[in-house]
Amino acid sequence: MIPTTSLFAPVDDDLRLLTDNLKNLVGARHPILAAAAEHLFEAGGKRVRPAIVLLVSRATMLDRDITPRHRRLAEITEMIHTASLVHDDVVDEAELRRGVPTVNSLFDNRVAVLAGDFLFAQSSWYLANLDNLEVVKLLSEVIRDFAEGEIQQGINRFDTSISLAAYLEKSYYKTASLIANSAKAAGVLSEQSAEVNHHLYNYGRDLGLAFQIVDDILDFTSPTEVLGKPSGSDLISGNITAPALFAMEETPYIEVLIEREFSQEGDIEKALDFIHSSQGILRSKELADQYGQSALKHLECLASSPSKDVLIELVDYVLSRIY
Repeated sequence: MIPTTSLFAPVDDDLRLLTDNLKNLVGARHPILAAAAEHLFEAGGKRVRPAIVLLVSRATMLDRDITPRHRRLAEITEMIHTASLVHDDVVDEAELRRGVPTVNSLFDNRVAVLAGDFLFAQSSWYLANLDNLEVVKLLSEVIRDFAEGEIQQGINRFDTSISLAAYLEKSYYKTASLIANSAKAAGVLSEQSAEVNHHLYNYGRDLGLAFQIVDDILDFTSPTEVLGKPSGSDLISGNITAPALFAMEETPYIEVLIEREFSQEGDIEKALDFIHSSQGILRSKELADQYGQSALKHLECLASSPSKDVLIELVDYVLSRIY
């Protein structure tokens, strides 16, 4: 698998500047919240989402340099993503994120919720100051989608009647919406045509869905020490993802185990065995690959450039995580 450190070479300098700027953007008016946010930005992460914004910006500006508004959009994108992670960790009662303590474990849930709200508010302020109504609408929709996705996931816990379409919709809300809308927003700031911006949105949507499906596969296939959580932890918490949905078509008895919330001894082990012995993981890989190939087609609207090449390679990076 291509390491992101070499993959993002065309925007390495941009990403370094972004990391420095993120800490400044948080500000020091609220010391505890600022400390919590700085802890998050120090925690690392691959910065995939802002990298996509910067790559799309450079791929659509070509011989012109990207503007301060492009850079600010990338920063806003990472702030929104980080805010969503803070809230996710509270809901999931997670103690580690990217191998470091979560805000809720370092401080408490109250501070973590406020830190997430603080980052959403800060990102909204900087978003408004871009003075571009279309971009404001696109990124505001992302914040709404995060909430919608979290609500859907909560409502559908242990619900075996959930359809593949509903799973993909929730995956869009929780993962693909930010990538899709921020990629399109970068095109808007580059003054691209409506057709090009439509393709940029669909590239982000399909890449985001592939990314989430791969994540859901890894929840079943990666060792606990790699994931930092037990194998099948999504299923244990009642979050039914693509591998389980496909496996239930072959082995309906999995539904019985899920519906009784794995209350009997050995239930979760049986469910995991059924999923691993089914075509569920293979079919999920095929689904992720379909979205990856679709994402590639939407890049055909862009002229050749080093940044476009990375956007293409990024699809392979996402899909290769499962091998």
